[in-house]
Amino acid sequence: MLELARGVAQWAHGFKSGILFLFNTGEEEGLDGAHSFITQHHWRNSVIFAVDLEAMGISGKSTLFQGTDHWALESFAAVAKYPSAQIASQDVFSSGAIKSATDFQIYEEVGRLPGLDFAYTDTTSVYHTKNDKMALLKPGSLQHIGDNMLAFLLHSAASPKFLKDAQQRKQGKTEQDRAVYFDILGKYMVVYPLRLATMFHNSIILQSLLIWGTSLLMGGHPALVSFAISCLSIILMWIFSICLPVVVAFALPYMCPFPIPYVANPWLTIGLFGSPALLGAFIGQHIGFILLKRHLRRVHSKAKTGITPSMIENVTDLEAERWIFKSGFVQWLIALILGTYFKVGSSYIALIWLVSPAFAYGFLEATLSPVRLPKQLKVVTLVVGLVAPVVSSAGLAVRMADVIVGSIVRIDRNPGGLPDWLGNVIVSVAIAVVVCSTFVYLLSYIHISGDKRILGLLLSLSFGLSIALASSGIVPAFTEDVARSVNVVHVVDTTGVHGGHIEPVSYISLFSNTPGKLTNELVDLGGEEFSCGRNMTTDLVTFTVKYGCWSYKESSTGWSRSEVPVLLVESDSVIGGARQTVVSVDTKSSTRWTLGINKDGIDDFTVQVDSEKIVLPGDKSEIDGWHTIQFAGGKNSPTKFQLTLYWSSSKPSEREAKQAADAPLLVKLRTDVNRVTPQVARVVEKLPRWCTPFGKSTSPYTLAFLTALRVDI
Repeated sequence: MLELARGVAQWAHGFKSGILFLFNTGEEEGLDGAHSFITQHHWRNSVIFAVDLEAMGISGKSTLFQGTDHWALESFAAVAKYPSAQIASQDVFSSGAIKSATDFQIYEEVGRLPGLDFAYTDTTSVYHTKNDKMALLKPGSLQHIGDNMLAFLLHSAASPKFLKDAQQRKQGKTEQDRAVYFDILGKYMVVYPLRLATMFHNSIILQSLLIWGTSLLMGGHPALVSFAISCLSIILMWIFSICLPVVVAFALPYMCPFPIPYVANPWLTIGLFGSPALLGAFIGQHIGFILLKRHLRRVHSKAKTGITPSMIENVTDLEAERWIFKSGFVQWLIALILGTYFKVGSSYIALIWLVSPAFAYGFLEATLSPVRLPKQLKVVTLVVGLVAPVVSSAGLAVRMADVIVGSIVRIDRNPGGLPDWLGNVIVSVAIAVVVCSTFVYLLSYIHISGDKRILGLLLSLSFGLSIALASSGIVPAFTEDVARSVNVVHVVDTTGVHGGHIEPVSYISLFSNTPGKLTNELVDLGGEEFSCGRNMTTDLVTFTVKYGCWSYKESSTGWSRSEVPVLLVESDSVIGGARQTVVSVDTKSSTRWTLGINKDGIDDFTVQVDSEKIVLPGDKSEIDGWHTIQFAGGKNSPTKFQLTLYWSSSKPSEREAKQAADAPLLVKLRTDVNRVTPQVARVVEKLPRWCTPFGKSTSPYTLAFLTALRVDI
């Protein structure tokens, strides 16, 4: 941004509008910095367009993954030197599959601003770890966003049309004009309105249905049965392709030192999951091929056309091959119909995978006369048909796979709360989806060739070699640069739930957001007296450690009683028939804290500092019965607050009473102190080099205090 500001300043004399560079903090604390600017800063009303520069990785291209309007995307596409853009990323992000948000969400939803959102996504496994460092940031990645963004800023700031479009959009005079966008090999960017895409898709769908309907009507009952069997081959292909790698996914935690042994070397997933997925796809499709042959053999035998048995066998092979190839059209036609119906921008992928192979088949393979016997599919048909689909989507598939594999490192938001095999299942299913989607045409060429055994042998060898490398540890699951997420926190617990202790209970807590037990880590922690298990649970307010390790060794030092936060009931009264409880909150030396409020029985609440209310009354959301407040301030931030709880006037329901009995906490508080105690420092020093702390807004610092108030309904 600093370099962009320097470059922009040299051309600012020709601008029609200004450019504001906003450096803000607080994104990880709940998008606070962006929210503060767009709601409080005196320049907020002058802003008409927002560009957000993000990262959920540390290398690769800076990809445009969210864009609000067609005209904005078109402006970027017109001037970007090396465009990298993909609406499929926007579809995934907006679907909620990625549990995250960026400052762009605040600008769009709160500020009602049009804009563009860019992010790095490569090497996402180091995201929010100690390895998220400058040494791994490639200069080419900075150059990429610099070249694209400088050209876009100079163009947009000098364009009267861009200024007019942005102003009208912000003022609500024009509605949001969604668009489909994607790049081709990082050289060209395609942008067109979503409404145009819908019209075009509907046209292709109607033409496809008309062609299929006419073809089946002319072919009669035999063609209908062949069509049904070819559709069955698609279903069998998907079932077998998903089932085989999923079996491997379940088995890996029992065969390898770590449940996910491929994070540092994602190429292992090709052999571990890709080979079984491709083998399963072929097996499922081949079953359909055999059924098709039986049906077609009966049809030709009954026809009495004078064809010899050997010729009938040859004809049935060739016809079955063609039906299997054409089943790919059906698969992608269904995907296009669903994508168009639900207005999914990335349904253009289905369009390309349908139209290009269909055009190649119609141009090079179609037999216009029913008298002509079928011929074997030409290789050139496959090559011509798949050039456009592969070029347009291969990069997306690789990028998505890298993001999914990298995200597995931090998939377990409640450490120990997910089964060890879940991450593997997600990766295996994703790979199976790619295999079934992209290999449906290619596999149809193998059924009548002599390459079936060779294919099976190669896939088996690939799988066996990958299993051997992963299970033996020859190829490590983690490295110093791509490490496992392991956090070490000195916990001081004053909730009184541990055996009825009155004095604070302090211990060193070890836990991981990466699936799997901490057995291998404990090898290097000899003498630290750690005990592990699912009984070592810790409620850290924003999440719960359901599997972890505790050590009480020398844990009573490194902190003082004066740092323990205090929750004190100042008053508990009934006003106007409604119960109100006033609680004073003293976070002591901490200016970063998280407060959980049990919403069962509590209608509303406020938080104030002195006489100023910082949380106003109104509808409050809840997750699993709790509303969570996160606070992060500077060194001069207040540490004393007043919490007023407004109870429900109705009697508690059976559900509320049961939950109150199961989780008898009204308010729970965690305060964080950014200090490394001697005990934590010693444990961190002993941890293997392939371990790294993982930190998000919900993560505690290395010293955390816990306290709570109990429910009294």
